Amino acid sequence: MTQLFLEQALNGLQFGLMLFLLAAGLTLVFGIMDMINLAHGSLYMVGAYLAAAAAAASGSFVIGVLAAVAGTMAVGALLELAVLRRLYVRDHLSQVLATFALILVANEAVRMIWGDQPVMLNAPEALAGPVDIAGFSYPAFRLLIIAVGVLVALTLYVAVTMTRVGMWVRAGASNREMTEALGINVKRLFTIVFSVGAGLCALAGAMLGPLLAVQVGMGESILILAFVVIVIGGIGSIRGALVGSLLVGVGDTLGRALLPWLLRSFLPGEVAAHLGPALAAILIYVLMAAILFWKPAGLFPARG
Repeated sequence: MTQLFLEQALNGLQFGLMLFLLAAGLTLVFGIMDMINLAHGSLYMVGAYLAAAAAAASGSFVIGVLAAVAGTMAVGALLELAVLRRLYVRDHLSQVLATFALILVANEAVRMIWGDQPVMLNAPEALAGPVDIAGFSYPAFRLLIIAVGVLVALTLYVAVTMTRVGMWVRAGASNREMTEALGINVKRLFTIVFSVGAGLCALAGAMLGPLLAVQVGMGESILILAFVVIVIGGIGSIRGALVGSLLVGVGDTLGRALLPWLLRSFLPGEVAAHLGPALAAILIYVLMAAILFWKPAGLFPARG
């Protein structure tokens, strides 16, 4: 039981850190420009497909990841300049409808290029096997995902809290009008932030690609969790996005693994196997509701 708990806790940490890569860009976009971007998950999908294509062409997983990040950052910048910038002054309903249309466009574009069938993205051969941790085996590639997630989280924290650009980002998240009045080009800043957020989505897609299916529409389900994360953590807050991601990732993973085991104590095995994951999914939203009841603006809101 202890081994199962530790293994699933590491799985939850890995999932939470990858969820943070999506939520970090999304919360900054929402926090700075008050822009609801439903197409954020599509960038995650595009990054996974670009990583699979580049890795297959080059034979190197690392080259695939780097190409995916660079390509998706370029796609994100072009998308922001050509489409999203025109939506800043529109209401949230218009933003939701327009970015939902972008989801449909992205799905059809990917389907035209790569087809309907899932695409394979293999982990590096050197990390294909398990390693021993505290008396049990754990996949080496999952440990790499955890290490990459921690490194990116630390880098983002330093960039946002200790650099001049980070100061501009925090100022824009707190009060966009005052930031513009002080001479900061918020539009250009947002293009940079959106591009970086797209790159983080691509990194998440490339790292999770070997574990999950790289397929059309893969960004929609994880986008819902990303929105839950930024609501829990506080809109515009990197620290909140990290804490919210870890809460959701670990809670969801442990719930799906342990609830069926607990339910088997007083329910038939088949019923427990189906009911456990469903209850785990519900508990994430119960957690969000409880946190919002306690702190309506989230755990670490950027706007005081």
